[in-house]
Amino acid sequence: MKDPDSVCNEAVFNQVYNDISQSVWRFAYYKCGDEAQADDLVQDAFIKLWSNCAKVAVAKAKSFLFTVTNNAFLNQIAHKKVVLKHAQLTPSKVDNESPEFVLEEKQYHKKLQDAISNLSEAQRTAFLLNRIDGMKYAEIAEHLNISVKAVEKRMSQALKQLRSEFKNI
Repeated sequence: MKDPDSVCNEAVFNQVYNDISQSVWRFAYYKCGDEAQADDLVQDAFIKLWSNCAKVAVAKAKSFLFTVTNNAFLNQIAHKKVVLKHAQLTPSKVDNESPEFVLEEKQYHKKLQDAISNLSEAQRTAFLLNRIDGMKYAEIAEHLNISVKAVEKRMSQALKQLRSEFKNI
């Protein structure tokens, strides 16, 4: 059976709400300056009071509500700071490039892939090891078990073929 003077008693809870809610709301509104946010803070505080009604004496309800409201407001401010800091660290995803530029870039990329795939296997291997993997000619020669001169010849042929395919661009 519930204690008639406990906050868990619905009539007592309603009386606490009627007596204190306006002053808690004003406190929240003065803190945040936003009526909707103040409404949310007060509602959350009273929900917490109801959830913890067995632990909170009627005499301490006002203090409990103001403390919960203040802490919730401070948590919201801290969360906004984290979000703002994250937004400043994350680069903007806005693309200022025109759709024509994006299309041309895709077409150029496709043409480049096709041109590289048209190279002989030996030329393509040497070219990609040098340009993509950043290997020097001596490293490529060692990796492929060929001479440095062979690597130079493959690179020369690959670059000559790529230049001829891209001479009009």
